[in-house]
Amino acid sequence: MTIYITLLRGINVGGHHKIKMADLKSLLETMGLQKVKTYIQSGNVLFESEEDAKHLSQRMEDEINKTFGFPVPVILRTAEEFEQIIKNCPYSTDLLNEGESVQIAFLADEPSPEGINYLLNFPSDQDECSIIGKEVYFFFRQSIRDSKLATQLPKLGVPATVRNWKTVIKLSTMSKDI
Repeated sequence: MTIYITLLRGINVGGHHKIKMADLKSLLETMGLQKVKTYIQSGNVLFESEEDAKHLSQRMEDEINKTFGFPVPVILRTAEEFEQIIKNCPYSTDLLNEGESVQIAFLADEPSPEGINYLLNFPSDQDECSIIGKEVYFFFRQSIRDSKLATQLPKLGVPATVRNWKTVIKLSTMSKDI
């Protein structure tokens, strides 16, 4: 069995696309997923399954849309992939100054070379990013809400969802308890 970490995009944000985590957990269990656990309201789910990620994410998207009445992009990573994502982080997360943060955008697919080039060369005095595979690592010196670089993420042309470093570490820790 593979342990998956699922990141749902755009639920329970600003009162839109509301999904109660208990309802989501119940739905995923009826789909045959094992040891389902949720973390906070922003659509983080861990579980075990023997299915491959591509088929599983499509099936989850279909079931969520059918059950809750709106489309939700589902981005999956295995627990092993999550560990490598943490190891790959190019920014120091131990000594962040007030207001600084490291966040990761998890992409549904690898971005195009043109999209990568655009994002890496976007002029920003305050923020930095690094792209490794299907992850964009952001270092924000101010809030992500004020970042002009973060608003360019759609230019990659693939669905993405962002998680802060604390959430990434928590999800990794939770995966070890499954």
